[in-house]
Amino acid sequence: MSINIAIDGPAGAGKSTIARKAAAELGFIYVDTGALYRSIAYFCVSREVSPEDTSTVVSRLDEITPELRFIDGVQHVFVNGEDVSDRIRTPEISLAASRVSAIPEVRQFLFGLQKKIAAENNVIMDGRDIGTVVLPDAQLKIFLTASPEARAKRRYAELCEKGNAPDYEQVLADIIKRDKDDSERAIAPLKQAEDAVLCDTTELTLEESIDKIISMIKEIL
Repeated sequence: MSINIAIDGPAGAGKSTIARKAAAELGFIYVDTGALYRSIAYFCVSREVSPEDTSTVVSRLDEITPELRFIDGVQHVFVNGEDVSDRIRTPEISLAASRVSAIPEVRQFLFGLQKKIAAENNVIMDGRDIGTVVLPDAQLKIFLTASPEARAKRRYAELCEKGNAPDYEQVLADIIKRDKDDSERAIAPLKQAEDAVLCDTTELTLEESIDKIISMIKEIL
């Protein structure tokens, strides 16, 4: 039986980085479900399909083949055979991903892929509704969060490192808007599972956060 760890939380909480590092340390497969939704958003934006145009997004799902490939232990995101791992990390794609992830047909489209990966591997999977919807029977559920300001500062630093430095206040505004959209959507809203452990990293460094999550996982192994 595979071991499944579910990590949920708001945008910019460090889920992807922390989950990826923890998975590498423990020999698990890391599954970034947010990247799958970003791949759908990327397809739409790159083809000038508005994420708000639900009927058109749904009608074009059969044109999209998203994949997670693990190359030298690192997850890469492909859309129709093209590696888009870097291109899906822009603020524009982040907001578009929040929109398309609220579409029931999009969630159903990706649900089977997520479940299949978890059934076949020991995984650490992160997203918005992993503990509540995708992996309700996960052996450990963690709700990872931090203050909006802390998350905005981290995101701003990350974008600056990539040479794409927007205005900090805009990054903060995007974070707050993303929180609102994710929490208020009708389908699979962002929320802490009843049996999830809350982990607030506002005052923690990245390394401290990683160590804390690894320690929590080791306790159940």
